[in-house]
Amino acid sequence: QGQLVESGGGLVQAGGSLRLSCAASGRTFSSYTMGWFRQAPGKEREFVSAISWSGGGINYADSVKGRFTISRDNAKNTVYLQMNSLKPEDTAVYYCAADRDWYRVVRTWAPTYWGQGTQVTVSS
Repeated sequence: QGQLVESGGGLVQAGGSLRLSCAASGRTFSSYTMGWFRQAPGKEREFVSAISWSGGGINYADSVKGRFTISRDNAKNTVYLQMNSLKPEDTAVYYCAADRDWYRVVRTWAPTYWGQGTQVTVSS
């Protein structure tokens, strides 16, 4: 059974940066597509970004393109989300997710594994 644990969330002023980490355990996720999702208060969960097992495939939501960067270190079983130029509308709980199937992460937003989430709050 795999487990994903996010860290790195917090409170930051608009224009600032945060780096989220997602550490995987219980199984090797090096062959999995890894993704980040977020859910703001009163809104549905939405896709943020995904990276293929090799790192050769990367996808971003339009709302974060040019500001967020996803990366992974398979040796450490960890995926990262570098968030720059943060805006108040980026405020949400950010979730790490994983699936063997790229489509389930990027298109149907239904990956098999989810983390517990980490809060990101951007003040204006």
